[in-house]
Amino acid sequence: MTQDVEMADQAPPSKSLSSPDPSVLPHLKEIASLIETGAYAREVRRISRAVRLTMVLRKKLKASSLGAFLNYVLVPGSDVHSRLSSFLPKEDEHDMEVDSAPSGTPAPVKHPLPELEIYCYLLVLIFLIDQKKYDEAKACSSASIARLKTVNRRTVDVLASRLYFYYSLCYELTGDLAEIRGNLLALHRIATLRRDELGQETLLNLLLRNYLHYNLYDQAEKLRSKAPHFEAHSNQQAIFLTIPFCRYLFYLGKIRTIQLEYTDAKESLLQAARKAPQAALGFRVQCNKWAIIVRLLLGEIPERTVFMQKGMEKALRPYFELTNAVRIGDLELFRNVAEKFSSTFGSDRTNNLIVRLRHNVIRTGLRNISISYSRISLTDVAKKLRLDSPNPVADAESIVSKAIRDGAIDATLDHANGWMVSKETGDIYSTNEPQIAFNSRIAFCLNMHNEAVRALRFPPNSHKEKESAEKRRERQQQEQELAQHIAEEDDDDF
Repeated sequence: MTQDVEMADQAPPSKSLSSPDPSVLPHLKEIASLIETGAYAREVRRISRAVRLTMVLRKKLKASSLGAFLNYVLVPGSDVHSRLSSFLPKEDEHDMEVDSAPSGTPAPVKHPLPELEIYCYLLVLIFLIDQKKYDEAKACSSASIARLKTVNRRTVDVLASRLYFYYSLCYELTGDLAEIRGNLLALHRIATLRRDELGQETLLNLLLRNYLHYNLYDQAEKLRSKAPHFEAHSNQQAIFLTIPFCRYLFYLGKIRTIQLEYTDAKESLLQAARKAPQAALGFRVQCNKWAIIVRLLLGEIPERTVFMQKGMEKALRPYFELTNAVRIGDLELFRNVAEKFSSTFGSDRTNNLIVRLRHNVIRTGLRNISISYSRISLTDVAKKLRLDSPNPVADAESIVSKAIRDGAIDATLDHANGWMVSKETGDIYSTNEPQIAFNSRIAFCLNMHNEAVRALRFPPNSHKEKESAEKRRERQQQEQELAQHIAEEDDDDF
């Protein structure tokens, strides 16, 4: 590798964007050294750490620093160097050549590793996305994917998974997500043949997102059912797989919701929200929004604490008012809330689910009427439910009869007199309801305990030797880097 030149006799550098940031370039060189060490030692954890460190430096990247880093890692004039340099803004020559070898000393011949080459693609791609140069980013991502297809090394898998993610993000930001669906399927097939586990999980998530973006839920379910299933990872190397697993659970919950499998959808969405890191606020908000709708469709009323979680109060306010309308059983209030926050529900893509809630609102109102009145005419039922149909009495009779048949209310229908006669409320503790409720709670607690046991992580050979202070410091540093990476990941779309 070449050495840095100390600019002693020159004027102090200006603060323009063209001058390389002295605080970024040394860190990039350290990351390159870390990747090189991990590639030669075949240690994937070092590559993962390099990616996390890169996300910490993401907001400090500049074109001049990237140009200097490309000159440091790649052979100037090579195809890769020329291709990547063409994506960066043009700089002055004296600004770009801050990383040249000392005069009189021949520069060593560079043979960049595939890992370093792929990392350079990733750096330039992240920079272009942050600068909102999406057309250049699409070209860069396509070139990086073409290069990835020719590399079959397990030390590249972590870098490849990030490139897959940003490759899809570029096309999503430009509205051309459908163009890369075939390419993503081909990449998923290649990852499966190469036993690239992280690549399979990342690409499966991207394909599910691709299908759900265009409301192709049937195709998404067919792909999900035939693709290798996700598993909860517990070893230290698989910490990096927590984020794809949470995304998979979220997409699975959305598919189950559309397919009317509300119980399974609720479990997946709540599990995704629970497993998601605390720093991923946007992702947890989306999980809670869908989970609230699913619970309302199941006839449950979410607790007030769900809407009062830290940082979520404003985002969940429309769903709080919607829940209140469903709880009261006021159809008019429900319609007003749906119209008031129609833009919010449209952006969240929950409009069609809210339409399904109308039946639950009517049923809740009818249950309240059944409890309050021992006998009431169908005309009054229609007025209290605020039915706006051309023939509200006939609709009220149909709704009441269906509710009686489904067991939602304990009443009888007097068709001749046009009455709904409620039966006396019995003792619920004489039924099986308490047993069913306690059984569901016990099953939930046991399931959570089993997951906690499976998620326990122990250092290797913990029964033979104790963890040294140096290893403990390294482990704590990795955990801090992971937390910073997750915080940066939230900005990309969690």
